Amino acid sequence: MAPHGFVERLAELARVGEPFVSVTMVEAVGSTPQDTGSKMLVTTEGLSSGTVGGGKVEHKAIQHAQAMLADTSGQAPVHQLVEWNLQRDVGMTCGGVVKLFFETYNHSDWQVVIFGAGHVASAVTSCLGQINCHTRCIDSRSEWLDKIADRDRLTKIRTDDLPAQVAALPSDAFVLCITMGHGTDRPVLAEIFRQGRTFPYLGVIGSRAKRGVLVRELVADGIPREQAEAFHCPIGLPLGTNEPGEIAISVVAELIQERDRWRGKK
Repeated sequence: MAPHGFVERLAELARVGEPFVSVTMVEAVGSTPQDTGSKMLVTTEGLSSGTVGGGKVEHKAIQHAQAMLADTSGQAPVHQLVEWNLQRDVGMTCGGVVKLFFETYNHSDWQVVIFGAGHVASAVTSCLGQINCHTRCIDSRSEWLDKIADRDRLTKIRTDDLPAQVAALPSDAFVLCITMGHGTDRPVLAEIFRQGRTFPYLGVIGSRAKRGVLVRELVADGIPREQAEAFHCPIGLPLGTNEPGEIAISVVAELIQERDRWRGKK
């Protein structure tokens, strides 16, 4: 039986999109510290809920789960079944054997962060909702965020300080700046470059002329030119009209193309 609060904590972690591993003891033979069916949840910070026995075996299991979460190559295993001899593999005096099943959640999900919640950003968010993707939409305008329908794997963040959100972005996120305009896109870009953050994809909506202005202003702000030029603008594949829905399809198509390239797919 799962420990009290386990299911509730699992649901909470799944809802907010935090990467975690569910660990289940599927078999326990001989002298072992816990029974078959025991469970725990592990995040990047460590044990979050439950137990598979405590002591050395649990410590090793937590380290194994965290190592799975630390692999951001896009090719990390989603599930793993391991068998450990407690004496040989874990260093315990008891001679039992345990089999543990590790299941990752949110870790292999594609992460897309959108700064902005206007017409195009809303259309991109809606388009991403049709595929296996966790989306984070950030804007200062609650009335625009409220127009975007709530759903699983969508986090809406209302803040007056968009650049302050940069530090909390996952390193494997695909990041889009689709804010009210140049004046609100540039501070986000500048903060990304000042923090030395690199993402698999960083894009800003706009024309080639806008890109030139952004690069000049970033360089004037002290960002090295090579770094200041490290973003996509315009974004999206060259197809369709300027209608928000068609722009969104072109943008998401390019994101999928870049995601597959990043993951090493042909």
